[in-house]
Amino acid sequence: MGRPLLYDIIEKPATTTIVTLCSLIWFLIQKKSIGYSQVGLSYETAVQGHYWRIITSAFSHISVLHLVFNMSALWSLGVVEQLKHLGLGTAYYLHYTLVLVVFSGLLVIGMYHVLIGRFKIEYFRRVTAVGYSCVVFGWMTILSVKQPSSKLELFGVLSLPISFAPFESLIFTSIIVPQASFLGHLSGILVGYAISWGLIGGMNSYWAVTMLGWIVVVFVFSLKKSGAYDFGFLEIESVSEASLPSLRFVGNGRTLQASAVPLSGVEVI
Repeated sequence: MGRPLLYDIIEKPATTTIVTLCSLIWFLIQKKSIGYSQVGLSYETAVQGHYWRIITSAFSHISVLHLVFNMSALWSLGVVEQLKHLGLGTAYYLHYTLVLVVFSGLLVIGMYHVLIGRFKIEYFRRVTAVGYSCVVFGWMTILSVKQPSSKLELFGVLSLPISFAPFESLIFTSIIVPQASFLGHLSGILVGYAISWGLIGGMNSYWAVTMLGWIVVVFVFSLKKSGAYDFGFLEIESVSEASLPSLRFVGNGRTLQASAVPLSGVEVI
């Protein structure tokens, strides 16, 4: 008889929370018939100031299979929370999940910028990425460096040596899932290595809370400015210095609006 699920839930509180959150968001997207273009991340929307999409794209999934694959891998990688003796643990997991979400999203946009500006590949201007895989690939990479003897369990039937899992999975998903975002997955791997090798480090509760605070501020302001969501209680007005917004609280109206930007494709990450 296998280990009761309740024990894993208790030992992986952060992973359990994220899996639950992603599942609820998927359910909401299906129930409200929200399209991927309304929550996904693309170069075109990023340069228009839709910075909030870095967050919404990471936690959104376009199909139940997409959700199940990512959450199955994430659940296996939640072992990070149980490795406090290696300097990991739940706090480490939360701190660097925040880093992976933001930095991998920024890196994807940076890659798109180079491919569009330098190599004139216009395809990457409009393609839209959604999914949590960038974070999943980041944790695969971190675990492959910190605990190379671990294994990645998928769907409870497939087991991969964690030391090879990042690049095996990168190639595997690119072959069997035509819509898989190679650049999105690669960005997660690169940020994962940067964290593992100490190039991105020093995260503690203070910096995590500070970073989260700035994420919330940028999320709300960019959401308001893009017009995707009407915060009736918040107005942004121009002042003498164009880069400095002023605020007014005027009411409590809220209106969800679909994105008016036409998008030509989607990549799952």
